[in-house]
Amino acid sequence: MAMFEISSKKIFILLCIIGLFSLITFTLVAATLGTLNRRLNAMSPTGMATKPKLNSSLAETIRIDDLMTHLKQLQRIADESNGNRAINTRGFNETVNYIYNYLQNQVSGLQIKRQTFRLKNFALAKIPILLSLINGIEKNYSYSTLLARSEFNYVNYSTAANFSEYIPVVRISNYGCQESDWRNASHFVALVKAGGKCTFAEKSVLARNNGVKALLFYSNGENSYSLAPFIVRLRQSNELPALSLSYAVGQVLVNATLSSKVAVKMFIELQNLPTFPVDNICADTLQGDARQTIVVGSHSDSVPVGPGINDNGAHCSGTAANLVLATNLARLYQTTNYSKYKYRVRFCWWAGEEIGLAGSTYHVQNSRNMTEVGERLQDYLLNLNFDMAGSPNFIFGIYDAKTAVDGTPSSALSGSQKITELYRDWFIRQSLPWDYRDFNGRSDYGPFLAAGIAAGGVATGSDAIKTAAQREKYRQSVGKSNAGFAGAILDPCYHQSCDTLANIHLYGYEKLVQAAAYGLEYLGQHPDLPRWLYPNGRM
Repeated sequence: MAMFEISSKKIFILLCIIGLFSLITFTLVAATLGTLNRRLNAMSPTGMATKPKLNSSLAETIRIDDLMTHLKQLQRIADESNGNRAINTRGFNETVNYIYNYLQNQVSGLQIKRQTFRLKNFALAKIPILLSLINGIEKNYSYSTLLARSEFNYVNYSTAANFSEYIPVVRISNYGCQESDWRNASHFVALVKAGGKCTFAEKSVLARNNGVKALLFYSNGENSYSLAPFIVRLRQSNELPALSLSYAVGQVLVNATLSSKVAVKMFIELQNLPTFPVDNICADTLQGDARQTIVVGSHSDSVPVGPGINDNGAHCSGTAANLVLATNLARLYQTTNYSKYKYRVRFCWWAGEEIGLAGSTYHVQNSRNMTEVGERLQDYLLNLNFDMAGSPNFIFGIYDAKTAVDGTPSSALSGSQKITELYRDWFIRQSLPWDYRDFNGRSDYGPFLAAGIAAGGVATGSDAIKTAAQREKYRQSVGKSNAGFAGAILDPCYHQSCDTLANIHLYGYEKLVQAAAYGLEYLGQHPDLPRWLYPNGRM
C-alpha cells in the first residue's frame, strides 16, 4: 500500500511537470506568434491590420524601406560628387548609371533604353553688372555667388548683354502670362513678376515675340520666395538677357515705375564652352500595346547647389518613386494572378529638368519625327509626372487640370481633368487630406501637355506656403505629428544644399507614392483608355 501511494505521488508530480511544461510552451508559442504578427503588420506600409486597403495591388507593394534604399544610394552619389547631381557633373552621370544598371541587372521584364542628346554649355566670363537710373540718381547693385549676399542673380540660359546706354524699364501688368500683358513693352527692359499660371520660360517667349530687350524677374511677396534673389531657369532656346532680383531691389524698381522714369544698364559676358551629352533613361514593359503607351516620368538631375534628394532625382524622391513603381510592376507581371495592362507602360527619367525641362522637351520633339511604332508621339496616351514626393512640410498635392496654362490644346484637357479627379477620389476614399496644385507646366509633364497629351500626377509641394487652414485640415486627418507647420514653405530646403535624406517626410512620401501607384494601376487596367481620355478624339 505504501509503495502504491509513493508511485501515485510520483505519477501525479510527473503529470504536473508535463502540464506545466505544456503551458509554458503554449505561452511561448503564443507570444512568439504575437510578436511575429506585430512585426508583419509593422512591415506593411499601410498597417493593413488597422488601416483601410489601398484599392490597388500595385499600391499595396509600395514600402518606404524600398524607396529609402534608392534615396540612400543617390545621397551617396551626391556626397561623393561635390554635394550635387546637376547635369554635366560626375554626380549626374553616376545617377544615370545607377538607374540604368539597377534596371538592367536587378529587374527583369523591362526593356531599358538610353536616349542621348547634347546640351549647350557656357559660363559667366565676368561678374555681371546691373545699374539703375531713377530721378537722375544712379545705383550700382551688388552681385555675389552667395545669394543671401547678392542683390541680383544671373538667370540660367540668359544670353549675353552689353547695354552701354540706359534702356527704359516697363513694369509688365499681371504675371506676364498673357499676350495682352506685353503690350507697349517693345524696346524696353521688362520688369516681370514671378508666379502666375505660366513658367519663366514661357514668359521669356512672350517677351521675345513682343520685342522686349531684356528681363528682370522680381517677387512681390505674394509667393514664398526668400528675400534673396531666386533661381530662375529658362530654356536653351531663350534669346533674351535676364536677371532675377532680390525682394528689396524688385520693390525699389517697381515702386519707382509708378511715379518716375526708370532705366537700367546690364552687362552679362558669357564664355561659350563645348556642348556635352546627357541621357534620358526609359524602361518599357514587354507586355501591352506599344501603340497605346502610358508614360510615367520623373527627372534625374538636381540643381548645382544641392544633392536634390527631394527635388529630385519627383522629383530624387521622384526618381526613387519611379524606380520602385517600375520594379514592382515588372515583378507583379511575373505572377499569374495580376491583371496585366493592355497598354504598354514606359517609365522615364528625364535629364535637365532643372535647366528648363530639357530632357522631356527633347523627347517629345524627337518623337514628332519618329516613324517606328511605339516611338511616335501619336503612340502616347498620357503622361504621369512624379517630381517632388517627400517634402517635409508636405501636402498631398494633385495637379489641377482646370488651371492648365492658356493655349493648352483642348483635346488634352478632358483626360487631364479625369486624372485629377481620379487621384482626388482615392485620397477621399482613404480618408486622407488633399490639395490642388497649379498645372502651370513647371515640371516635365509640360511638354507632353503642350503637345496635346493628357497629363497629371501628384506631388508634396515645393515653394508654396502651408496655410493655417491646411495645417488644421492635416492635423485632423493624419495627426499632429504629420500636420507640419503653418506659415512655412512646403519644402524649406527647396533648391538648397540642405535637400538631403533628412529633408524627406517618410509618412508623406510613402502615402504619395502609394497614390501614384493606384493611379497607374487604375489607368493601366481601364478597358478603353483612349476613349476615356479623349471622348472627342485626339488632335
